[in-house]
Amino acid sequence: MNDSAVTAADPRRGALTTWLQSLPRDLRIDVGSLAPASTDASFRRYFRVRSAAPGADTRIVMDAPPPPEDVRPFVAVSRLLREAGLNAPEIVAADEHQGFLLLSDLGRSTYLDVLNDDNADTLFADALDALVKWQLATRAGTLPPYDDALLRRELALFPDWYIARHLGHTLTAEQNADLQRMFDRIVASNLAQPAVYVHRDYMPRNLMLTTPNPGILDFQDAVTGPISYDAASLFRDAFLSWDEARVLDWVIRYWQRARAARLPVAEDFGAFWRDFEWMGLQRHLKVLGIFARINYRDGKPHYLADTPRFVGYVRTVVQRYDELRPLARLLDTLEGVAVTRGLTF
Repeated sequence: MNDSAVTAADPRRGALTTWLQSLPRDLRIDVGSLAPASTDASFRRYFRVRSAAPGADTRIVMDAPPPPEDVRPFVAVSRLLREAGLNAPEIVAADEHQGFLLLSDLGRSTYLDVLNDDNADTLFADALDALVKWQLATRAGTLPPYDDALLRRELALFPDWYIARHLGHTLTAEQNADLQRMFDRIVASNLAQPAVYVHRDYMPRNLMLTTPNPGILDFQDAVTGPISYDAASLFRDAFLSWDEARVLDWVIRYWQRARAARLPVAEDFGAFWRDFEWMGLQRHLKVLGIFARINYRDGKPHYLADTPRFVGYVRTVVQRYDELRPLARLLDTLEGVAVTRGLTF
């Protein structure tokens, strides 16, 4: 396909190419080398491109089409991460109006690609050191708050998209009342935690094996919120699961680092573990809704394959705490609905 045909089929790519060609000569981008770099659950897409200078590094190009995407939060959080001494992409050039960024390239190996039983302790130790640095950098009023409204808006994705849209189930008035009471308890627990910077998707897929390690990606939705959130993202991951004993050990290691750094975690580990589990529960219910939405709204069905992992995470927590038993009963009902209709649960 020639350049004009590519532009006609993909106007955004044509505009992106024009922007790259307009950059200062010292950037010297080889536009002909533009190639897909990764997939994304959002409307963003990424390309890898070579520099035209001999022996120079590759770059990453982000195409984030407005209005659904806005590159300004990415630019701002990248600056915060780098100021904290963390390895986030450098913004080499930007056209915020069109939604184009030229970034430094953190490589091709994500944690998700390389993690195994032998290297997990070492890689997660690096991730925890970086997480503590990120949290220590917190400045009040810099990032949006992870407040009651946002937590509830995320939780609403579970009944709206997973229960109603994916399972095709209408909650009874009693079931809906029980679910809302569970949401009240979850949000109250989340908001009772001290607030720090939250990456909001701090998981192996978004951490790169780099020097210094890790490289950190996909941070544009960062907020100031519950201190246990990023640890829950890291160890109860969307695409990779670990046995309970190992997760417990890693969470203890995070808690010890946080205490040594004088971060405001609970003084008693048992209290922090409860915070971790209830924060994870909020995230997992949200993600069940997000994965269903990505499938039905955005036509990306492969995420649904990981929904049983999240149902498992949710079941583990709701069966452990008496206050959450109504949610356990609802899950039993929904599992029956899914089995009857041959759907993912």
